Amino acid sequence: MQAKPEYRDRDDDEVAVLDALADRADEGMTVFELRSHVDLDIDDLEDALAELKADGLISADDGDERTVVVPDENVIGPDQHEENSTLSWLRDRLPF
Repeated sequence: MQAKPEYRDRDDDEVAVLDALADRADEGMTVFELRSHVDLDIDDLEDALAELKADGLISADDGDERTVVVPDENVIGPDQHEENSTLSWLRDRLPF
């Protein structure tokens, strides 16, 4: 999954973090897991997380003995395989 199109005009670092979090939206990711999924040094990752948190697009959950970052549910776009667009509907019904 990816972040919704309306959130893709942000800084590249922030979009990379949102996309990584979208893949694991239910369980979230620790900062170390995020760092291994996005190609950012720790300072750039910290800046991206701070901006996203300030804008209310992510939150930190420290319930399970570790702190995980989770995206806001409104940030995550639909799974590309579950897309219910008119084009997919047509593609499924036409014989080619």
